[in-house]
Amino acid sequence: MLFSSSFFSLLVLSLSLPSSALQTRDDSPVVTVPLVKHLNLVGLKNLVQRDVSRAKFLRERAQISLSVSLGLTSGQSTNEVTNSGFIYLATIGVGSPPTNYSLIVDTGSANAWVGAKTPYVPTDTSVKTADTVNVTYGSGSFTGHEYTDTVTIATDLVLEKQSIGVADNATGIDADGILGIGPTGLTRGTLKPSHNATIPTVVDTAREKGLICANQVGVYFEPYTNSAQIGELSYGGPDNSRFTGDLTFAPANRYWGVNQTIRLGDTTILSNTAGIVDTGTTLMLIATDAFEKYRDLTGAVLDEATTLLSITPAQFDKLPSLFFDIAGTTFELTPNAQLWPRVLNDQIGGTPNGLYLIVADSGAKSGSGLDFLNGYAFLERFYTVYDTDNHRVGFATTTHTNAETN
Repeated sequence: MLFSSSFFSLLVLSLSLPSSALQTRDDSPVVTVPLVKHLNLVGLKNLVQRDVSRAKFLRERAQISLSVSLGLTSGQSTNEVTNSGFIYLATIGVGSPPTNYSLIVDTGSANAWVGAKTPYVPTDTSVKTADTVNVTYGSGSFTGHEYTDTVTIATDLVLEKQSIGVADNATGIDADGILGIGPTGLTRGTLKPSHNATIPTVVDTAREKGLICANQVGVYFEPYTNSAQIGELSYGGPDNSRFTGDLTFAPANRYWGVNQTIRLGDTTILSNTAGIVDTGTTLMLIATDAFEKYRDLTGAVLDEATTLLSITPAQFDKLPSLFFDIAGTTFELTPNAQLWPRVLNDQIGGTPNGLYLIVADSGAKSGSGLDFLNGYAFLERFYTVYDTDNHRVGFATTTHTNAETN
């Protein structure tokens, strides 16, 4: 059955949520966890195709969720794609004594699981439940069993009896597993036979046990350079040292969907519409008609080798900034931030001095309900806060917003 874009938009973004506002800095204590940036050489091949496949998957998942809510089907999306070009890894300990696992941080899912590479090691704290787990999403899939175990996120953030998936089979995952930090509702339907149950996320459990003061996660990434790459998750709220100015919060849905308008210089290429903020996407994907406007305004041409838009040095000198109008605040993506990192040109099949743009076609026209995906190209320039308690996403500038590293 086909659904209208209005139906899909209702699922992607709830417009009944309260309007957002600026929030000044909060000095409440948070628990910070370092992230390590991993360059996925496999994921860099056919980069655009992989991101577009993720966008297709997310549209399918939302459409299936809508059909289930209307009682039309109980089906599950089976579209599987592999990792994006960049991934950030968090080291998480499971068991007592703990075995450490490197997990991909994913805002587009909420299950936490291990065993894709490093095997799960049961200890005295490990309890196997009666449920199996099956998750299919944009960066792969896994099937296995649910356990409860002691999960160590940091020395002062240890979660006892936390639900954790243990993989019997995993595909398309270039890590030990996934640390999903999406809303809890995304876990519904992943257990069997407890199909209608939800699984408390690691953030839920930390909040319930009083280890953090709010069900919030702050996410900090940095643009790519040849030096060591770092990132950070902050549990319980934002890390004030990682952003500049104030946070702007926008109402969000279960997929961290928000509304934004995108302008290239003074020209609007995508009017106030729904999309998502996504750590599983490398590029900045926008609806086909918006992409065509961007291409024509920049004078860029499609490069066959990389499948990215390419511009000349003269065109780059005249390239305007992209402006994202989110909840009453404008965020500027500078010309340099619109470039693919030149030090990685050879990894995507480009020429050493080529100028390739990180804006790509999402594969669907505007009005689909998923008109943009703000991936790493956006997230490495702005600090974000995922606030489950208040159903909103926060945005702020960082010291890297205007960096010239690309």
